[in-house]
Amino acid sequence: MRRFLETECDRPLTYPEVGRTCSTDPVPGYDNDLNRIELGRGDAVWAAAKAAVRQWHMFPGGWAFVFPDAQPIREGIVVAMAARVLGIWWLNSCRIVYTLDEPNRFGFAYGTLPGHIECGEELFLVEKTDDGRVWYTLRAFSRPRFWAARAGYPLARRYQRKFVRESLQSMLGHVHKSLPR
Repeated sequence: MRRFLETECDRPLTYPEVGRTCSTDPVPGYDNDLNRIELGRGDAVWAAAKAAVRQWHMFPGGWAFVFPDAQPIREGIVVAMAARVLGIWWLNSCRIVYTLDEPNRFGFAYGTLPGHIECGEELFLVEKTDDGRVWYTLRAFSRPRFWAARAGYPLARRYQRKFVRESLQSMLGHVHKSLPR
């Protein structure tokens, strides 16, 4: 995995619409996905949600994870996202293209590099609303890049939906597990 990341480190992003996940407008020519879940209310939930993102806990584990998992959330960082599909592990390279660290919004978006089976961008965001509710949002635009993803498009979309469901639940679980009892 380290060698894979070394080869991907200086390679360009595979799509021209860099940063478009910061907008809610759909990106033409891509599958556009927006999913969110309320994680709870209050400052303790907000702090736990930010910590979960910083520690990459939005990845459900088991069949999908990021390497190295201790990477800081900083623009330009390159990670390998590994996913097991039908018993086969796929390595996908991504670069953090922007970060958000505001009083009521925290997160980042990463974009695909040439070593990724898809092309596009994904935003992982936690937000605290004025009424104290804390939300986790996944926003992405993507399309198949390699022949395997194009040939197995329905399967790829099914795994993307599985990732979303499990990511939402993973964040909910990590946040609630870290709250004081």
